[in-house]
Amino acid sequence: IASESNIHFHKYIISNDDKNKTSQQMHSSKESKVAANKLNYIPETLQEVKKHEAAENSMEIIKMTEKKKEKQSNDLDGTNRKHKSEKNKKLAVKKEAEMSQDSNQLIPTPVSHIPLKSLMDIEMELVYIDEEDIFFEFSEPVASTSTEPVSHDSERADALSESNDNALPQIDKQLQMTLQEASICYRQNDYAAAVEKLSTALELCSKGVAVDDLLDSFPEDISSIASFIETKLVTCYLKLKKPDDALNHSHRSIILNPAYFRNHLRQAAVFRYLERYSEAARSAMIADYIYWLTGGTEQHTSKLIKLYWQAMFEETITREVSFSVMYTPFVTEVKAEKINKIKDIFAKKHPNYVEHIYTDPHGFHILPQRAEGPDLPPQKYLLTLGFRSKHIGKTLERWSCRKLPIFSDRKAPFCPLTEEETNAYWINTGKRIVPVMDFIRSTKLVDNRCPCARGIEKMHYASFLSRLHRVEEESQVLNQALAELATVPYLQDISQQDAKLLQLLMADAMDTLEGRSHQGRVWNKIQKIGLIEDYLYQAEDNYLKNKRHRIAKAERKRMKRIQSTQQH
Repeated sequence: IASESNIHFHKYIISNDDKNKTSQQMHSSKESKVAANKLNYIPETLQEVKKHEAAENSMEIIKMTEKKKEKQSNDLDGTNRKHKSEKNKKLAVKKEAEMSQDSNQLIPTPVSHIPLKSLMDIEMELVYIDEEDIFFEFSEPVASTSTEPVSHDSERADALSESNDNALPQIDKQLQMTLQEASICYRQNDYAAAVEKLSTALELCSKGVAVDDLLDSFPEDISSIASFIETKLVTCYLKLKKPDDALNHSHRSIILNPAYFRNHLRQAAVFRYLERYSEAARSAMIADYIYWLTGGTEQHTSKLIKLYWQAMFEETITREVSFSVMYTPFVTEVKAEKINKIKDIFAKKHPNYVEHIYTDPHGFHILPQRAEGPDLPPQKYLLTLGFRSKHIGKTLERWSCRKLPIFSDRKAPFCPLTEEETNAYWINTGKRIVPVMDFIRSTKLVDNRCPCARGIEKMHYASFLSRLHRVEEESQVLNQALAELATVPYLQDISQQDAKLLQLLMADAMDTLEGRSHQGRVWNKIQKIGLIEDYLYQAEDNYLKNKRHRIAKAERKRMKRIQSTQQH
């Protein structure tokens, strides 16, 4: 069944250049004392994520996102201005005082650990819910798959507000019936039967049986219907304790419809099941932002998402043993002197992680928040990391200082490593770098260097897995890269050039999944440029290191001559 759904999936990918086809796809806990010490330097968060208007460009998805953002902003302003004006004034005064205080405070306050039962309750309420309504990416209302009238509760506010005149696509009756049967099986805890029904629904979609009138429908509508089926498969496979299948479907649900917050939250739940807490934290962070962006107004729902994000973030910190972190609040640009001061304080507070200390210089980080609403911009933080291994720390810093996040241990840019060398490099470096990269992204919503950086990271990771002949993992990571790239226009403004790069990278990832290769692809060019940059950096680093050694050696010889002269 799972393999059949893989075949059906690549009929629903809708890229902006009309390329529609694609194919599928912590360690042991630290001692409680160490965990407590680490959490002492993770601040309790203050405010919600601010809203970004999408940039104008030729890609339809980006244009539509911009319209949604502007419309939503106008709707919220018109509806809530009277109720929130007095509250905003008080919050602004309070925020100004907090930011003034935080700018002089280098070590934030600790947070409390969130119990497992709270996480399970959040998942039952937000992840395992059997929704009856299809969330259409570019439509205002929602289409119900239920035969009974659905109450217009507060969850209706989760739909995008674009135009009251937009007509919803009418779901094909046969498909609607199949989805209702799957829902009945799910509610009766017969998850295997539900998977079978949902797989049948995907097959119907692949045959064009999705809406009554194909001529009046848009590709995005078909994509949203397929995403609805994929996200239901995620919950079924989680219930069946098949996290790998669930993860594949969670990636696809996001690729098909990045604008539905539950798709991201379900991805977070799968990552939590797999104990990949950094990635779970990032998915929850994105879910929190998407919920607000697409008109979510329920404070209770927003608070639960933030709690889930915070729990995943804390779990990462307490389990990690190779590095430690410190977040420093800031208001204005931080100068080099302050960064040096931050590093000195970090060294005093974390003496076991001083082999290499590094402060992320690009962009800012945000943390899980408990604010009552998105009234003010978030508090910004600098992230400082300390490592037990100098090699890993320096490699990470080299990676983060470049626009193309590619790292390599090649002795020359066009001399590929042998299989043994690749395996050794993965064990000694790659396997230890990737978790750090994932952690940095767990609190970094946008990237100032390159909006597509996260997708490039995952494609680079997939290329490693390909050389290690780990085919299933490679496919899974490529699907994750596609999900990251599909979400980019919703997270930050992107230029025409970045939009074109995003489009090309998605096409390259799809080609790779389908087994097609072409030397002229943009991904191949990025890898070559990245490897050349990496080689030049290593050559410069080696030159400076040898220069220091030569100077030290010459100084020792000079001192010996002086001592010899004095003796005679």
